[in-house]
Amino acid sequence: MTYPVLRLKAKEERRLNQGHLWVYSNEIDVAKTPLANFTPGDLVTLKDASDRSVGIAYVNPHTLLSTRLLTNNIRTTIDVDFFVVRLKRALSLREQWYDKPYYRLVYGESDALPGLVIDRFGTTVVVQINTAGMEKLLETIIAALNQVISPETILLRADSSYRELEGLPIYQRCYQGDAKVLHVEENQTKFEIPLLTGQKTGWFYDHRDNRAVLNTFCQDKTVLDVFSYMGGWGIQAASHGASDVIAIDSSKPALENLMHNAKLNKVDSKVSTLAGDAEKLMQDLLAQSKRFDIVVIDPPALIKRRKDIVPGKKAYAKLNQLAAALVKPGGYLVSASCSMHLARQDLFETIAQASSKTGRFISVFAEGHQAKCHPIHPAIAETHYLKTLFCVVD
Repeated sequence: MTYPVLRLKAKEERRLNQGHLWVYSNEIDVAKTPLANFTPGDLVTLKDASDRSVGIAYVNPHTLLSTRLLTNNIRTTIDVDFFVVRLKRALSLREQWYDKPYYRLVYGESDALPGLVIDRFGTTVVVQINTAGMEKLLETIIAALNQVISPETILLRADSSYRELEGLPIYQRCYQGDAKVLHVEENQTKFEIPLLTGQKTGWFYDHRDNRAVLNTFCQDKTVLDVFSYMGGWGIQAASHGASDVIAIDSSKPALENLMHNAKLNKVDSKVSTLAGDAEKLMQDLLAQSKRFDIVVIDPPALIKRRKDIVPGKKAYAKLNQLAAALVKPGGYLVSASCSMHLARQDLFETIAQASSKTGRFISVFAEGHQAKCHPIHPAIAETHYLKTLFCVVD
């Protein structure tokens, strides 16, 4: 099948030739192929200034990041079979890593499916589409998904902030099936998440390997789990032998569900919760002379855009100073950041600042990254965002 041509300016194909998948609107030769001639989500044949074909992409004329490459094979037809091949490849990788169907099945660009995220929860999948190109291909994607793994329930979580940039509506709906709960099994711990009210796709599989590390040294330890959500860190620690867990989150519904998960794993007698602002609650705990063997700091992204870097760094620094002060001598601080704009070295500097401000000697004994079901595209820095430092505080 042939698609309309979208032409690049001279030399603007260089990044694509190095493996990248994105084209910005100022890289398009709009004199020869006006973006205004296309509608959001249109499939195009991308060509360079010398009329050489670069590949097949989809376009959104109304966004700065206007074009995303799907394949460099111009003989490909973007149909159900195309997605079946990509989904089978993604599935085969996950099945090598995990023996149960609980993982991120598709991680956008890293699985050569830009703009598409699919999380698998046993017989339920949650599909998150962030671009007009993938939205236009929704029915094709669903058909391929049913062919590859035949989920009983497919939930569409079309509520990402990225959709607003793409000019797409915000919605949530069950495409098929009638499940009410997402079931998760991670590191020998079970969780139940409300289908429609969980954050993002409902669960954060990216931290599963880091939580597994914590589980190895939490036996008989007291744990403070800050920004706990529904208990990914804290409930796992309790189920792996922690003696006492306090979970802090601003969301009372999330904490109620955390306690449900504690009961599900028969550790509710060891778990308690505090609802409110994390910084204030940590200050209150310090004022009460509370100290913990382990403090976990896993905030939401505090730096969402480059303009947020300076205030975001200050926020990370304050949280880690409070956390370090709450650790017993010889205890542990687990500090995480999901902000892509906070560099790895910035997180190390945050820990150094915490050491200086609190007068505690802190050393990093392990460093964690995003789970294997969140592979990193080597040419796209944005796919590498998660950082975790495991520290001894003396």
